[in-house]
Amino acid sequence: MQKITFPLQGHPHVELNQLLKLCGLCDSGGAGKQLVADGHVKVNGKPESRKTCKITAGQKVVLGDVQIIVVEK
Repeated sequence: MQKITFPLQGHPHVELNQLLKLCGLCDSGGAGKQLVADGHVKVNGKPESRKTCKITAGQKVVLGDVQIIVVEK
């Protein structure tokens, strides 16, 4: 499984669809929303259906064989 560490850089959270875009897993926020709507994304091991849910430091997002670990810095 590929692991990506995403730093929030002082922000309190990042929206799920934007996180997927910023990590290069999709081309746009809209494409990220579609991945979530289609049930391809898990947050902390559970399927997530909220396209713009707030992801905070310490949470893990999985899309296929890619895991994103969100950290503060």
